[in-house]
Amino acid sequence: MATHPTSGEDTRAGDVKVPARYSFGPPLDPRTRDIYRDAIQTLQVAQVPFLVGGAYAFERYTGISRHTKDLDIFLKREHFEAATDALSAAGFHTELTFPHWLGKAFYGEEMLDLIFSSGNGVARVDELWFQHAVDDTVMDLPCRLCPAEEIIWSKSFIMERERFDGADVAHILLVRGRQLDWPRMMLRFESHWRVLLSHLVLFGFIYPGERHLIPSWVLQELTGRLARENGTMGEDARACGGTLLSRAQYLADVDRWGYEDGRLTPRGNLSEEEIAHWTAAIDKG
Repeated sequence: MATHPTSGEDTRAGDVKVPARYSFGPPLDPRTRDIYRDAIQTLQVAQVPFLVGGAYAFERYTGISRHTKDLDIFLKREHFEAATDALSAAGFHTELTFPHWLGKAFYGEEMLDLIFSSGNGVARVDELWFQHAVDDTVMDLPCRLCPAEEIIWSKSFIMERERFDGADVAHILLVRGRQLDWPRMMLRFESHWRVLLSHLVLFGFIYPGERHLIPSWVLQELTGRLARENGTMGEDARACGGTLLSRAQYLADVDRWGYEDGRLTPRGNLSEEEIAHWTAAIDKG
């Protein structure tokens, strides 16, 4: 992975090419790389369907390289046990950390995240992730990467006090805006379309010279919905959608002020037990 932009490479915003690579942090330790490669090959030999996401997919789409502390593996919930069985047989310690969205695999101090949904229960990994996955290589191994649209979908809801993924969304929109499957992304957000619109509005603020990368029909459709709903209360007048954006910062709304948790079924996808487990982990970091 390159460490800084290379002179002469095309870095024009919005170009079909991925811009010159830019790297944050030290390069990946060779031992860590070997463990990640072993994990990928283990899953491939076991014929477990999976996608690589996280920093590796983000670099593929934006050219921005980040050396993180783990490897993100995305898979459908129905394949989770097959994945952990294969990794356990290869010497990894595995666990179902949060039953509604995440497991982990450890080899010493190295870690893999096994992701089958999002913490808020919205962005569940389904067959469309695999139908639209991108063929690439990760650490010189042939792999399939999470689609850019699904990465935007899942990252758009991450607005914690300690982490905000809006810059990641903006960078993917910048480089991939012309190529995105906008109808599919609109369907992904469904009733949460205001979250998508908020990121598109911010994109126009961040890159005023690149606003043309967002199709006009998308903005017209979303702002039209906004205008039609302006001043209306709707059926969810006592709901708090903030809990879909941050598991910590809107607890006062639910616990003290009488708002209903937007994550809770049937409005959302989580049960009270799943929410309680996810909330209890806040103090653990």
